[in-house]
Amino acid sequence: MKQFKTDLLAGWLAKATRYGIFAAAFFLPLSFDAASWFLNVAALAWFGRMGLERRWLVQTGPFDKWIWLLIGCSFISVGFSPDRDFSFYNYYHLMGRYVLFYYLTLSNFTRVEEVRRMAFVLLSSSALVCLYGFYQYLAGSIMAAEWVDREQFPELTMRVFSTLENPNLLAGYLVSLASLTGGMLWQETEKRTRLLLAALGLAQIGCLVLTYSRGSWLSLLAVVALAGVLINRRLLWLLAVVPVALLIGHEAVLERIMSVMNPTDTSSMLRLALWESTVAMIQDHPWFGIGWGSYWMVYPEYDFFIQNPAVKILHAHNMYLNFAAEIGLPGFVAFMTVLIAHGRMAVRNWRKAGPKARGMFLGMAASFVGILLNGLTDYVLFNIQLSLLYWLTLALIIVLQRATMAQAASGVDRKYQGVSGRN
Repeated sequence: MKQFKTDLLAGWLAKATRYGIFAAAFFLPLSFDAASWFLNVAALAWFGRMGLERRWLVQTGPFDKWIWLLIGCSFISVGFSPDRDFSFYNYYHLMGRYVLFYYLTLSNFTRVEEVRRMAFVLLSSSALVCLYGFYQYLAGSIMAAEWVDREQFPELTMRVFSTLENPNLLAGYLVSLASLTGGMLWQETEKRTRLLLAALGLAQIGCLVLTYSRGSWLSLLAVVALAGVLINRRLLWLLAVVPVALLIGHEAVLERIMSVMNPTDTSSMLRLALWESTVAMIQDHPWFGIGWGSYWMVYPEYDFFIQNPAVKILHAHNMYLNFAAEIGLPGFVAFMTVLIAHGRMAVRNWRKAGPKARGMFLGMAASFVGILLNGLTDYVLFNIQLSLLYWLTLALIIVLQRATMAQAASGVDRKYQGVSGRN
C-alpha cells in the first residue's frame, strides 16, 4: 500500500513537472513573471520526485562538456567585473534559469508527440504576441511611436514591440518562431493543421514587418534563401514575391530598407562605433572577459563615439562580440560550439526522421540560422525570455533526436520479431 501511494505521488509530480514546463514555455513571450513561476513549480515537482523516489533523474546530453565549459567561463568572468556582486547576482540569476530549463526539458520529455505538443504551445503563444502587436499598430500605441527616428524616417509612425521590451527583440523572437512554423508547415500532412500553420506564418511575417527591424528582415530572407537552396528551390520564389509586395504596399518599409545602404544612418553608425569599442574590450581582456553582464559598466571606458556618460549602453548590438567581450574568448568558443553542435544535430537528423519530427528539426535548425544571422547586427539573447526560449530549443533538439532514434530502434525490433514469428 505504501509503495502504491509513493508511485501515485511520483506520477503526480511527474505530471506537474511536465505541465509546469509547458506552462513556462507558453508564458515566455507573454509574461516573464508567470513563466518564472511555472518554471519554479516544475523544478520543485522535479526535485520533489527525485527526493521521493531517492534516485537521480537528471538526463545528460551529448554536449554537456561544452555547456559546462560555458558555465565555468561565465563564472570565472565574474571575478573580472568592475562590480563583482552585481555580476555574480546576474550570473546565478540568469545562468541558473537557463541551465535549469535546459535539464528540466531534457530530463522530462522523451517522445516525439511531447516535442510536437511543445511546438504547438510555443506557436500558440506566438499567435497571441502577433495579435497584440497588430492591436498596438491599429490603436496607435504611444509607446510604439517612441521607437521611431522621426527625422530620418518621416514616413514611419511606429514600430510595434507587442509583449516584449522593444521592436528588435520582438523581431528576433518572430524570426525564430516563423522559422519553426515554416518547417512544420513544410512537412505537415493534415489539411486543417496546414491551414492554421499557414495563417500563423502570415501573421508572424506581418507582425515582423511592423517591427521595422532591418536586421531581422534580412535574417528571415536569408533563412528562406538557405532553405530554398538546401531543401526546395521553389522556396526561392518567396524572395522575389515578398519584397516586391512589401515595397509596393508600404513606403516606410522602402525607407527602412534603403537606409541599410546609407553610410550616414545613425543606427548603422552607432553599431559600427559600438563594435569598435567592443573589439577594444576584447583586445584588453581576451581570456576572462570584462565580466558577465558588465558591458554597461565597462563601456564608458571605451566610449569613442557617443561621448556622453549619461547614455547607458547595455550591449554591443552584436551577439558574437558581446559574448567574447563579457566572458572571454574561451567562453565565446564554448557558446558557439553549443549553438552549432545542436543546430548540426537538427540538420543531420531531419532527413532520417518521420514527417512530423522532420518538420520540427527543420524549423529549429532554421531558427538557429536566424539567431546566427541576426546576431551580426543585434544581441537579442540579452533578453532573458529569448534566452530561455533558446535554451529550451537546444533541449528539444536532443529530446527529438533521442525519440526518433528510439522509434527507429523500436521499428527494427518489431521487424525482427515479425521475421522470428514467421519462422
